[in-house]
Order: sequence, then C-alpha cells, then structure tokens
Amino acid sequence: MSENRTTPFAYIAEFGSAPELYHAAEHVRDAGFKRWDVHTPYPVHGIDKAMGLGKSWLSTCSLIGGVTGFLTALSLEFFTQVMLYPTVVQNKPTNLSTIPAFFPVMFELTILFTAFATLIGLCAFIMLPRWNHPLFNSALFNKFSDDGFILVIESRDPKFRKERTREFLEEIGAGEIELLEA
Repeated sequence: MSENRTTPFAYIAEFGSAPELYHAAEHVRDAGFKRWDVHTPYPVHGIDKAMGLGKSWLSTCSLIGGVTGFLTALSLEFFTQVMLYPTVVQNKPTNLSTIPAFFPVMFELTILFTAFATLIGLCAFIMLPRWNHPLFNSALFNKFSDDGFILVIESRDPKFRKERTREFLEEIGAGEIELLEA
C-alpha cells in the first residue's frame, strides 16, 4: 500500500486587523521572503510599500498601446488622405497642415489601443485566465473577502521551511495558521 504524499502549497495566516497585517507584511519583507501576498477585504493604504513592491509596469503597457494607436491613426490617415488618394475639400491643401482634421480618429484609436494594451497587460501580469487556484480550497482564505486579513507565504519561496515558516508566522502575531496542501 502506497502512502498518499501531498506537498505543501503555502501557509495561510490570519491577522486581526489591517495595522497588524501591515506590520506583518513589513516583517515578511524584511525576512527576505519573495513568493508571498496579502489579501484584505478592502484596500489598505501603504501595503504596497510595506510589501516592498515597486511601481507597476502596467502603465508602460498602457503608454505603448496609446502611442501605437496614435501612430497607427496618424500614419493610416496621412497615407490614405494625403499620399495615396489626396482629398481636396474646399481648396484646402493636402499636406501635413491638414492634421487638425485627423484629431478625432487619432484620439479614438489612442484610447482604443490604450484600453486593449491595459487589459492584455493586466491579464499577463496577474496570469489570467486561471480558472482555479489552490487557495480557493482553504476555509481560512475564504474569510478575506468578508472580514479577514490574510497573509500567504508560498512553498515555492526559497526561504520557505515548513516548521521555521510556521514559527515565524507565530512570532509576528498571526492568529490562525493553516498549511494548505496542493
């Protein structure tokens, strides 16, 4: 008869309030953990700094999408209306001085490409779509959307040691701690 061995996925620790979770996040960051996250029922001001997170790259994706949309509209309109098929309206010139007529389409394509780039970038950064996650099987994790302040340290973290990580979470004030098996 073979043993059913499961590997740990993460430790899930509950804290009593947002300030407790904030300070716990500082301790986890200072301890050098890299694969961890916090989950709260509402946004906690400054938690990104407490976690040691830098600026998001999502704004770069949005900027690239916006510039691409602008340049696409400008080149498409200029090429078709000035070079390929010059459209003379009320004896106005067919050169770069007609660019104000292109503004509405340039604006619209800039917004459209920015929105698509932001959506695609966001999905890529947060690794969606992911239809299921091991955390969804935890009763303790389910509390975060109601009244729980949850900190999760994944076993993929280089500093993760089953016993030592649990002791560490107890030291920093975790109330209930659950080992989630994958």
